[in-house]
Amino acid sequence: MIDKVAEFRALHVPGDPLILVNIWDAGSAKAVAAAGAKAIATGSFGVAGAQGRDDGEDFPLEDVFANLDHILSVTELPVTIDMESGYGADPAAVGASVARAKDAGAAGINMEDRLPGETELLPIVEAAVRYRAAADTGIFVNARCDSFREQDAAQDGDALVAATLERARAYADAGVGSLFVPFLLDPRCIGAICEASPLPVNILRGKGGPTHRELAALGVARISHGHQPWAAAMAWLTAQAAQVLGGGEPDY
Repeated sequence: MIDKVAEFRALHVPGDPLILVNIWDAGSAKAVAAAGAKAIATGSFGVAGAQGRDDGEDFPLEDVFANLDHILSVTELPVTIDMESGYGADPAAVGASVARAKDAGAAGINMEDRLPGETELLPIVEAAVRYRAAADTGIFVNARCDSFREQDAAQDGDALVAATLERARAYADAGVGSLFVPFLLDPRCIGAICEASPLPVNILRGKGGPTHRELAALGVARISHGHQPWAAAMAWLTAQAAQVLGGGEPDY
């Protein structure tokens, strides 16, 4: 039997990044797999939005696993799911939720270091204990570090890099597999984090930021597209519907 966790872990190579075009259901998983993806990744925003829900663990955990089951039924690729803050009020509950994901067949998860609806990051020790509970299940944990969220990298870059690396070391000690630093487009900061991080680094591809090729040159090991594929698909659908309902012809 193929070890999907090990297969997924091996795809994280600094300088030769795994590119994840995030999906939201089985149909979008099939489309991305057919395009040549090496792995499948959900994004919580799109998964929730596709069901008329809000991001932030508003999508019930049972529905998370039902969606995972549908996705796994259409692909043999490793599948990682966005579990937001771990779906648990305490480390034990996080561990129980993540263990269910692994038992269901997920190769990896994303997990944030802040709680749903909160803007402040959890204290490092508290976040690390939650990550340890998730990592101890044996699944590949992509530890999302929101230190750059709503921050000015141009002005405070050095301090933010230092804060991110402090968390990276603590999260590595907790057993996670990679470090996800979203909301960061500054090449200097990305390069500094990649150079010093004890973990492979995951960056969220953003408009106006470095290209895939540039991110690879900076040492990035994983590039995510987050909610952007879902948002683009919904924008296209809205535009086409408006065109047709306004008396025009669709582009499809």
